[in-house]
Amino acid sequence: MLSCSAQSGASVTPTAAIKRIGRLAVAALHDELALYPKPGLVSFVDSGSHQDMDARTFMRSLFALRHCFPQMAELGAVSAPFSMLERAGIAAEARMLLATDGVNTHRGAIFSLGLLCAGAGTLLAEGQRLTPMALRLAVQDSWGRALGARATQRHAGLRGAGTEAALGFPLLFEVALPALQQAQAAGLDEQRARLQTLFHIIAKLDDTNLVHRGGLAGLRFAQAAARDYLDAGGAAHPEGVKRAVELHRVFVARRLSPGGAADMLACACWLQRVCA
Repeated sequence: MLSCSAQSGASVTPTAAIKRIGRLAVAALHDELALYPKPGLVSFVDSGSHQDMDARTFMRSLFALRHCFPQMAELGAVSAPFSMLERAGIAAEARMLLATDGVNTHRGAIFSLGLLCAGAGTLLAEGQRLTPMALRLAVQDSWGRALGARATQRHAGLRGAGTEAALGFPLLFEVALPALQQAQAAGLDEQRARLQTLFHIIAKLDDTNLVHRGGLAGLRFAQAAARDYLDAGGAAHPEGVKRAVELHRVFVARRLSPGGAADMLACACWLQRVCA
């Protein structure tokens, strides 16, 4: 029987709790889209390093995916095997591509956020509270072995999304979420806190989106630029936003786009919303 212990205040039905998990995933993806500046990434201000998509493309994708994430949570609640999650993810990708005329806006997010929603569904079914540690363990315990068997290493020495997931998303739980919490505790407003978090992610993540666009040199450039930005005060610096805009232009000139980092930022925003 599903528990609603994750929802504070008035009691809600299990179905409402599952739907809430999915709604918050879409809201978190909107959080990421709404952030500006973001080096090389699409926002409501511009299309970054992309010529085939803009914010309207992303909004169409989000609308198409509005039922995907609740479905993932439902699958987690019934302890579905990874093969069922995989089929649901493939179907979600098809809906996304249909809505965007074939443009890949959220494939990585479908994978990562979908798994996290499934983990949240598992916890609800077991009557557990939704906490970051519990979510990490739920994903690892339920699907870690299957994820590890399917993980491929497309680029030597780099840890791809499949490996990250199989390990329980270490970068999300050990870098992204702590960075977001620390930025907020330091008094940064919502946008600056997310900007600071994004640069922490870029500095650490083996983002294969960057490798695809700029090779290994492009990845290392982006990581070094992010570290330099943070070392100089990051988003907390009085000119932190201005410096981020300048870096955004540099990334666009190099056609670099840290899409994997954007997905991890959305996951961190989702975690905060779900575990609040």
